[in-house]
Amino acid sequence: MRCPYCGSLDTQVKDSRPTDDSSSIRRRRICPDCGGRFTTFERVQLRELTVVKRSGRRVPFDRDKLQQSVEVALRKRSVDPERVERMINGIVRQLESMGDGEVPSETVGELVMEGLKALDDVAYVRFASVYKNFREAKDFEEILGKLAEEPEDGPRLKKKPAQSE
Repeated sequence: MRCPYCGSLDTQVKDSRPTDDSSSIRRRRICPDCGGRFTTFERVQLRELTVVKRSGRRVPFDRDKLQQSVEVALRKRSVDPERVERMINGIVRQLESMGDGEVPSETVGELVMEGLKALDDVAYVRFASVYKNFREAKDFEEILGKLAEEPEDGPRLKKKPAQSE
């Protein structure tokens, strides 16, 4: 593993342990050349995935990009990082277990929306507004209406009772 500080290829593993959900191995490393310390994660990858964009362009699947998108949607929301990691791992597993190595970007977006809906309504609406390219306030009203109509299985947005004058 290349040292992120000096570029040396001779780094040493000082400690290895599984993550809390046992889906990856966390390794603490040290560079003997510069003394830099850093952490790496090792995960199982079932297959190489390619995302097919709406334009038809094909790009390699990037788990970090997926995680960044989810983190942006969850910014300033109090959601347990462990739940977020489990959601991302679940999405990656679902994508890898699909029959083909090529996945439409729409599939990735829908899986993220589904996962965020279960984690946090505000993050779900934030992600949906970008993913579905909301242009007007009625777009938000529509998605909020759908959230309010869903059966209660956790904290959901509730319609306020109409006030009488």
